[in-house]
Amino acid sequence: MRSIVCIGDSIRMGYMPAVEKVLEGWGKVLGIGEVQGGNTRNVLAHLDQWAIRPAPDIVYLNAGLHDMARDPGPGPENRVPLSEYSLNLRRIFGRLRRETEARLLFALTTPVDLARQHAVDYASNRTIDDVILYNEAAARVTAELGIPTLDLYQVAVDQGTDRMLGEDGVHFTAAGSAVLGRAVAGFIRTEGG
Repeated sequence: MRSIVCIGDSIRMGYMPAVEKVLEGWGKVLGIGEVQGGNTRNVLAHLDQWAIRPAPDIVYLNAGLHDMARDPGPGPENRVPLSEYSLNLRRIFGRLRRETEARLLFALTTPVDLARQHAVDYASNRTIDDVILYNEAAARVTAELGIPTLDLYQVAVDQGTDRMLGEDGVHFTAAGSAVLGRAVAGFIRTEGG
């Protein structure tokens, strides 16, 4: 049975139960516990603990929402600039390739709704424009490195983002998370070897 480490933020935490259910009997999901992966700086800081020491067969990464987040207010910068985000992804994948034998997989960031975030006075802002920019940057990196990539953004769009997104405009409803989880599990099975 394959061992799988799934690194990601609270979106990943929402869809993990569906991933584990679908992959039951095919692979054992090690995850990173009930911890958010946060931004790519945090993933780099915890890479030994989460993915290198466990020596999994597959490492699945979904990171970007915390990188692109902006604090509320006029003209704030992204918490992790786009150029650093791309560089951090290269560093993450480089270390994983050098220090593990794992099959590496990546998923693009899901859509957001800024109006919903404002309606609930969400602590940080994420825009659809930033999601697109960060996804394009990630897709360039993964294409260059030959890392299979799941377009989770498109999965949500195809299923109806308005229906799938929760009231905070970032997280997904239980049904939406289940849809994402089934897509992630199918991707892992298909691309995980």
